[in-house]
Formats: sequence, structure tokens, C-alpha cells
Amino acid sequence: METPIATESLVLGRLLARHARYRPAHTAVVVPTGEGRVTRYSSREWDRYVNRLANALTALGVRSGDRVATLLPNRVELLATYWTCARLGAAVVPLSPLLTVVGLVSLLDDAEPAVVIAPRDQIAMLEEVRRRAAIGSRCRWVLVDATEGDAAGFDAFDALHAAASDVAPEVTVSAGDIATIMYTSGTTGLPKGILHTHFIRAMYATLMANSFRMAPESVVLHSGALVFNGAMVNMFAAFMCGATFVLHPSFDPEAFIETVEREGVTHSMLVPAQIIAILNAKGFDPARLQSLQCILSLGAPLHVEYKAQLMRALPRRFYELYGLTEGFVTILDRDDAERKSGSVGIPPPFFEVKIVDAEGRGLPPREIGEIIGRGPITMPGYINRPEATAATLRDGWIWSGDLGYVDEDGYLYLVDRKKDMIDSGGVKVYPKDIEEIAACHPAVREVAVFGIPHDKWGETPLAAVILCAGSSVGAQELKEWINERVAAKYQRVEAVVIMDAFPRNAAGKTLKREMRETYWKGLERRI
Repeated sequence: METPIATESLVLGRLLARHARYRPAHTAVVVPTGEGRVTRYSSREWDRYVNRLANALTALGVRSGDRVATLLPNRVELLATYWTCARLGAAVVPLSPLLTVVGLVSLLDDAEPAVVIAPRDQIAMLEEVRRRAAIGSRCRWVLVDATEGDAAGFDAFDALHAAASDVAPEVTVSAGDIATIMYTSGTTGLPKGILHTHFIRAMYATLMANSFRMAPESVVLHSGALVFNGAMVNMFAAFMCGATFVLHPSFDPEAFIETVEREGVTHSMLVPAQIIAILNAKGFDPARLQSLQCILSLGAPLHVEYKAQLMRALPRRFYELYGLTEGFVTILDRDDAERKSGSVGIPPPFFEVKIVDAEGRGLPPREIGEIIGRGPITMPGYINRPEATAATLRDGWIWSGDLGYVDEDGYLYLVDRKKDMIDSGGVKVYPKDIEEIAACHPAVREVAVFGIPHDKWGETPLAAVILCAGSSVGAQELKEWINERVAAKYQRVEAVVIMDAFPRNAAGKTLKREMRETYWKGLERRI
């Protein structure tokens, strides 16, 4: 006999009301506002803030099944919009504030939101977008930090919010309703909008909280871009537990250290470049970070040298997550981080990961192939992209485009992206192998290896590096040092380029593709 499932219970919007009822005075949200000032919201206050925004959007015509797009940096209005849409059964579409007019027009026309929420200081761009986008005249445009009548055709966020009731709207939401549409970074072609249901986000919340030992007493600091899916790993888990969620306006390593010390932060998620920046910050002192119980690295592999440095300074705190927004993950637990330091972990409960060849046949331990996976967070598909969905999601498995292998214990090791692999005279060269060597040089702060043209071999490796502060090592010296230590002649780098900074997206990921394309165009001296 089947047991009926109350699907309206498995939705995100019910979480805030629960905490407001049972722990009303607990600090739910902390937002630093500059110059040492901090705004704090209790569970009751946060629930009422979200209720007001839900009623304000309802007054604008937002209904269950609609979409609400944001173009906001890290601020309380963006965080509230996630939870407001969850309450209304609308899907939030968080878009990067770094998008150009062309990029924004294409994504808005793809997502077709009923409302766009953006900051007042973007109004010139928004007016152009509104003229050029097909949905420009059909959706409502709401400006944060604006006043009524401040701009023709735009609504003022603060006025709408202040005028709305703080009583929760009565809306029926089901577990299968779309909660978020997350656009990929768009490294090739038009970014794809990844659909996530309330069930999927509820699985994020419960499984990630369990994996990272999060509890109601936890204090979770988020300082990266809140518009990217990596932020959801900690954010949904924190609110599910009823933990305190601290939102920084942007990442700053010294501000990170100060906040951890002041607020007693227990959990934080960072991309590798941010971890490296913290380790090199002027104020870095392990004694100031003793409250941390979980330092989660995701977005790209953290080189073994930096893992070791972090674990020496702050032992038994490092976790690493590998996964795709499309829907599977592996997690390296803090208790495995030392004995399996080169690994990105194992699938959490209810997940599966396999290594397969080009025909989808499973490969034995230590043999390199494509990583595929599935689990309770696997997407139903991409919005408006059936062909792309079919190419990525095959028989319930997500094909990652990443190369890796598992060891005899089932731990996953990344080798590289298929598209980043260098074909040098018919030999496969994996940039990550060379990067791990270069990262061991005491003068190297960050390194990115990619292929450049070669008359004889077709492609050959080049290493771009950022030096540690005060280092004066030369490019030729670094090249010789790396080439003396690589395992094979075909791994020797053709050149080393010393850079002040790497190009990155808003999530902090290094844009290796951009560096490679720049070099291939013969512009390496201008990088």
C-alpha cells in the first residue's frame, strides 16, 4: 500500500515560519553594513521581512509558477528574494551584476520573468535592456535604493516593501514546483538555465547540513557571490537548521577573518582563490579562526600544497566538494582530508558516481574516464533547451565533461576538464598535474596551466602564475624549476607568464579559457 506524501510540506517557504514560531528570538541573519555597523534579524523579524516582500510582489502580479529575476550584489534584498519566491511558489532567477546589456537581454528573454529586481545605480543599463528585450514591456522593473517617482516606469523596492503586510500570504506550493533557475557561467555559447525544484533544494538543505555537521547553533558566513549555485550549498542548509547566516557584501580576506573572530563563525564556503587569499592576508592568524569547524572548498580543485598549508594551520576543518549544478556531488570529509588529500571525496548518501568510457561502460579503479553521477538533486533539465538536456542528462545520469578516476576505496580523483586537456603530439597532457608541481614553488601564489600552439607538437603547456607578495623570481627561473620536476618530458612548459591577477567570473573561478584565448590571439604580453 502506497503512503501518500504531503508534498506541500516539502517546500522551502515553510522553513522561516517554523523558526519564527519555535525560536523567534534566535538571530537568523546578520548583514554587515560598513564602518563596523551590523544589521541583525531575529527569526521572527526575518520571517516578517520576507512576508512583506511576498505581499509586495503579489501586489505587482507575481503568482505561483512565475519567475522573479534579480540583478543584485550581495545584500539583504537578494537574500530575501530567494525566500520570498519560495514562499510564493515563484522561481527566483539570480543573474550576475557583471552581465553586459547583451548578456542580460538574452537571459531575460530566455527566462521571461514577471519581475526584475535591480539596484538604482544600474538604471542606465536597465533602461537600455528594457528597450531591447522582448519581455521589456511585459515585466515589472523594481529598483532597490530608489524612491517613488525616482525613475519613470520603475517601482521602488523600499516603498513597496514598507507598504506591504507582514502576514504570510496563503499560497499552495508543491515539492515539484520550480524553486530556482540557475544560469551557467556561459563558457561556451548561451548560458543554460538549470531548473531546480523545491524537492531538490530541500535535498540540498538536509544532505549538505548532514555532510558538513551543521546544527541550529552554527554560524554560517557567506562572502562569495550569492547569485551562484555554490552559495546554495551552505545557504539552504543554514536556514533548514535554523542557524545564523552572515552575509558579506563581497569577499575581502581581512574582513573575513575579522567576522569569523567577531561572530564566532563555525562554517564557511570558499573557492580556492579565496582560501589562498586568506592564507596570505596580513591579518591571518589561526588563533583568530579557532571557531571554524568547517572550511568548505568548492568551484575548482584546491591544489594539494594549499590543502596541506590550510590543514597545518587549522587541522580537521577542511572539506572539499566536487559537483555540478546539474545535479550530483562528491564530498571529501574533514576526517579523510589528510589520508586522501588528492581526492575530492565520495558520494554522499543517496548519490552515485561512476567512471565510464566514451560508450558509457564502467571502468575499473585507477583508469581515467568521464565522471558521471546522479542523486536526489539531479535537475529535471535546462529551461528551453531540450537538446542540451538530452546531451547532459542520459538515462538519469549527468555526464560531467570532467575526467577522473576512483581508487580502490571508491574515492574520486579529478584529472581535468575534457576541454582543458592538452593534446601534445598525440599525448594527453593534463594541466592539473603540472599545476600541482608549480604550486609547490615557495614564490607561487596561484597557477593556471593551459595549452598554446606549437609548430611541431600542435599544443604545448604554458603556465600562468601569480607570485606571492615580495617575491622576485623570474619567469625563466620558474620555467626551469617546473620542468626539472615534472614526471615526463611532454609535461614541460613552453613558457611561464607572470601575471598580477587572473581573470575571474563573479563566483571567483579562474577563467582559464579567457587566458588561453588571449594567448592564442598573440596578446600574451597584454594579459
